[in-house]
This record gives sequence, C-alpha cells and structure tokens, in this order.
Amino acid sequence: MGYQNQYENWRNDPQGFWAGEARRLHWQTAPEKIFERDESGDRWYVDGVMNTCFNCVDRHVEAGHGARIAFIHDSPMTGTTSHISYADLLNRVNWVAAIMQDKGVEKGDRVIIYMPMIAETAIAALACARLGAIHSIVFGGFAAAELATRLDDAKPRLIIAASCGLEPGRIVDYKPLLDGAIESAAHKPEACLIWQRDESPAPLIADRDYEWQALEGEARKAKRQIACEPVMATDPLYILYTSGTTGVPKGVVRDNGGHLVALSWAMENIYNIAPGEVFWSASDFGWVVGHSFILYGPLAIGATSVIYEGKPIGTPDAGAFWRVISEHGVKALFTAPTAFRAIKKEDPQGKLVENYDIRAFKTLYLAGERVDPDTINWAEAALGVPVIDNWWQTETGWPICANPVGIELLPIKKGSPSVAMPGYELAVLDEGGKPVGANETGAIVVKMPLPPGCLPGLWQNREGFQVAYMEDFPGYYKTGDAGFIDEDGYLYVMSRTDDIINVAGHRLSTGGMEEVLAGHVDIAECAVLGVNDALKGEVPLGLLVFNDGVNRSDADILAECIQKIRDEIGPVAAFKLAVRVARLPKTRSGKILRGTIRKIANGEDWQMPATIDDPTILDEITEALKTLGYPPESIA
Repeated sequence: MGYQNQYENWRNDPQGFWAGEARRLHWQTAPEKIFERDESGDRWYVDGVMNTCFNCVDRHVEAGHGARIAFIHDSPMTGTTSHISYADLLNRVNWVAAIMQDKGVEKGDRVIIYMPMIAETAIAALACARLGAIHSIVFGGFAAAELATRLDDAKPRLIIAASCGLEPGRIVDYKPLLDGAIESAAHKPEACLIWQRDESPAPLIADRDYEWQALEGEARKAKRQIACEPVMATDPLYILYTSGTTGVPKGVVRDNGGHLVALSWAMENIYNIAPGEVFWSASDFGWVVGHSFILYGPLAIGATSVIYEGKPIGTPDAGAFWRVISEHGVKALFTAPTAFRAIKKEDPQGKLVENYDIRAFKTLYLAGERVDPDTINWAEAALGVPVIDNWWQTETGWPICANPVGIELLPIKKGSPSVAMPGYELAVLDEGGKPVGANETGAIVVKMPLPPGCLPGLWQNREGFQVAYMEDFPGYYKTGDAGFIDEDGYLYVMSRTDDIINVAGHRLSTGGMEEVLAGHVDIAECAVLGVNDALKGEVPLGLLVFNDGVNRSDADILAECIQKIRDEIGPVAAFKLAVRVARLPKTRSGKILRGTIRKIANGEDWQMPATIDDPTILDEITEALKTLGYPPESIA
C-alpha cells in the first residue's frame, strides 16, 4: 500500500485507521472507545489499559528476543562502548523501579531525571513508566534557576541525577546545580538518587541523597521484581518542558497509549526500521527527539538504539559520525542539520567518510530546523544515500511532515520536509485565518483533532494550552511556523511566524534568504534576522560563518553574498547588512538563537537563554553587530 492510499484511508476513517494501528501494542484492556472530545480536550484510546515499559521491554523478552541488543552506549568522552540486551535492560529496570518504590514513588507521582547521555537515563525513565510514575527529563547541566522552575511546576517526589556530565575538555558537575535548584525551589523532593560517575563523584547529603550503584546492587542481590503498573492510555507518561514566549517554560504532556502507537507507526513507515535493526538518533535525552527516537520509538518495535555521548566534531574529529555508523552497523541516522553544517565546515570535501565502511547505512534524516539545499547536496554527495528532511515539534512528538521511506520513497524536493503524514491535515492561513493559495506564504496550522502521540495539553495549564495553540486560529492547532504548500502538496517551512519580516510593506521570509546564502561556496552556515530600520520598518541582517580554509577577503565574499540575494530574491529584499562571525549562538539542541540576536541588534532588553550552548558567543555577536552600526547609538 502506497503513501497516498494510507493517507486516504486515514482521511476516510480516522478512528478506524488508528484503531487498526493500536494493534501494534500489547493491551491489558484493548481500547473500544478510540477517540473522545470533552471539556478537558481530545483523547485517544480512552478506555484502553496498558503499560509503556511492558511494551518497550518485557514483551520482547517474553517473545524470545531477550538476547537482542536494546542499547549501544558509545562514549568518545570516556573512550568506552557498551551493549545492553533487552534481557539485561529488563533486569536493571526492575531493580531501579524497586529502588524508586522503596523511596515512596507511586503511580501518578512525578520524577525529575537530570542526567547525561548514558544508558542509566533511559533505565530511569523506563522504571518510571513501569511504576506508572510521570517522568520529566531535564537536560543535564541546565542552570539551577531553570531546574528550580521545573521542580516547582512538576513537584517531583524523587529526583534522579548523575554526579556529572562530560563535555570536550571539561567536566560539568551536576550535583552543585541540583543542590542550588533544590535550595531555591519552593518544592522540596523527598529524596535524590545519584548515579556516581568515576570522572567526578559527588558528595551526598545525608537522609536526602542516595547512591544509585549501592541501592541497585542490593536490589540485584535480592532479585527484586516489580510488576508493570496498569495505566490508562490517556494517563501521562512524561512532561517535557519547552520554552514559552513569555519565558515561562511550558510543560508538554505526553500520554501513554497514543504516544506509543504513533511512534511504532513512525519507526516502521517513516524511518524504515524493523526489529533488530540499528537506529541512531544523535540527539539528547533532554529534547523531544531523545524521548521519541532514542528511547521509546526504537524500543517499541524491538530495534537497537545508539546512545551517543559525543559531538559531531571534536570527539575526536569530523569523522566521528562515520565511525559510529561503521562500528555499530547503523541503518539510519537522525540528527539536526546543524551537526552536518559543522562537519561540512571542518571537512568541506567529505574526505573523512572514505576512512570508514558505511555500507550498512541506508538513510539520513534531518530535522529540528530548516534544512538548506546546500547541506542536503553535500550530505548526499558525501554519503551516497537519500537525505530526508522531516518536520515536527516538541508538542507533536513525531513528524507532521516527512518522506515515508518505509512505505515508499517519494520524490525528494530539497528544502521541503515533503508531505503530511496520516493524522495531520495541514493548511496555510493568512493573518485573518483565511487559506492562501499554493506557493503563498502564511501561518502553518493543523486541523483539529491532532493525531495520537501529540500533546493533549500542558501540565496543569489548560488555559495556557488554549492561548498558545488554539486561540489564534479556531479549529486549528497553531504551529508557530510560517511557510507554504506547493502545487504537489509539499510543505516548505521557511521560518517561525515572527521571523517573517516586513520590509517596506513587503513580507519576506528570512529562511528564504538563508537558503540563498547557504548556497555560496564559502559559507558554512548563516542566520538572517530582521532588525529595525527608520525608513523601511525592518531590514534583513546576515551573520555568516565561513568555511575553514577560506583565504579570500571578507569584503569580497560578503559582497558576493549581498549580490546573490539581490540576484535570486531581488532588490525588494533590501539585503545590504552582512558580517562575518566565527560561530553562531545556539541552543544545546543546535537551534540558532535568532530572537536573542535580534534583541541585541535592536538595543532591546534580553535575557541569557537557559538553553544556550556557549554564552560567550553572544559577546562575539555583539561586537560583530557594532561594526554594522547595531544597535544604533541613540538606543544603545
């Protein structure tokens, strides 16, 4: 059955379609009421009873696949690689669930997990799922104030943390940050479970902190077994905090049943992964990609997932990704375009690929930000495999648009994440909420209801959910992204809605300009943002990172880039401001902090983003902007 048939089957009978897909899971009580809408929101598999941990671990062992590898932990930071079978994983999840149970954790309790890219992070989350507790993974190393905000919102009974995380050239001690967060938060957890890493063990506070290794050893000796707690499909599995427009984090809730149905479908139909095959999502557990496609998605279908504690470059070089693919037989890699732009910058000719046997590798998937065609071209040439863009959000938990390789490989249009997946009916609307024509830019929205796997709401914030996603376009979910749909139904995501700039009455996409600039032979990556202009209202300003080894003058390259925009978009773009920078400020997940740059350029008040990877870059950006006269002296 081809993509179009699957999509039409869903459109013709949405509940029937998702009822059929629910058969992928083990249910203690199979759902009969597939969908319900009431005052609390939309719900899928309303009367179904199941357990996520059982579906991800126990059922594979019971089916005779206990020897199959569940996780490969590859850490260039420690120089170690380890393999965990499904049988071993089941034992360790049981033991950690026993520890949590001994600390009073029950169904419905919240547990915050503050951990790096190690297998224990996944084990902790699965143990929560086993007990019916709700986990909230917070990116290891998050500032104390940000962690405290999440403590006060989620009100966890238990915190599970590692003593430290590892970055190239440095150790990040987590325990002082955790202690500071608990001290400043109004809510105090009853206990903390600490995984002690050899690189920097942490001192423990008596009667509050407990060493994971010691307690797991006791549970192992006692051969503790903890039964999976039956939960409703609509019960929360986790809370994942994402930045809000007000600076207050939003707690995106994910349910149990719909979540696992959607991920199972996606693993097979989008990412083309079968049980026993190796899938690598080069992300972090702290982000939605880590939840969906390091942890739950691969395990839901009995695949092998790579947990990578390293970087695309510098651990040790720009060939790191090819080593991992070669050593572990990775069939498909999912990562952010930023990672590939970094690799391309250090190895422009892709020579390091030649050092590795990557014949098992079949597909590269990119998501998390808009993918410029130049990066796709480079990756295709270097790897010799299809490069597939896909587009989704923390809120949806799985792709809205993708090329469904597991069904059929549709024609690839560079710059587009392809077409809507079953469950998603897209529209592009103008500011008045009216549909625009093909190839016309507007706000991208999804017709309600959202499919299984998407957020049913925000943690204890129904009003905030309505305001953030539903209020502006009644009957639609507001993605906050802008773009257009072409005559073939392919979506092009150009920018966030507020990254559409108005230049002398002309609405222009900064994303379109970035695509043009990224196509210049000397440009590794770039960011274009709108800055205030007394005459035109707004004008675009470009920050350009050059490829390594470029030996032509900055002035010549910048002039060529300005001319390139003029030639390919037109004088209407009014693109005259461009400056070379050594690097761009990004979040730890690789997203460029365009909003912060814009505030600096406009002389507006700004706060250091909690998710920034390296705060010192903003000082560099500030100095670069000054060479262009921003912010203007009158407001500086």
